[in-house]
Amino acid sequence: MREDHKRTNIEILKNKLRNNTTPAEATLWKYIKARQIDGFLFHRQYCIGKYILDFYCPSAKLCIEMDGSPHFTIDGFDHDTIRTNFLEEKGIKVIRFENKSLFIHPQAVLDAIRIELNKSL
Repeated sequence: MREDHKRTNIEILKNKLRNNTTPAEATLWKYIKARQIDGFLFHRQYCIGKYILDFYCPSAKLCIEMDGSPHFTIDGFDHDTIRTNFLEEKGIKVIRFENKSLFIHPQAVLDAIRIELNKSL
């Protein structure tokens, strides 16, 4: 295989994540894609360093993470803390929502996102 056709591990993982999106991630993406929240552009499965962010808005330097059960373990919490510290050192604000909160109170989640986005103006 030619060098330019080799895919990196991160590209393979990104494709796997996109093809196996959680219901919460798929739902949130419907709400935020195509600049639907106050014109802010979001990317999904965006790479920063060795991390893949669920959603990222570069102009607001805002990361949105949707958290399911793996995040609510000691290992998950420790990993998220290290990851958040890394991103905050880069000037990126991280907000997290439990997956089920999007289905129970979608407008509250969207309002919280809008508040954080508008703080960047």
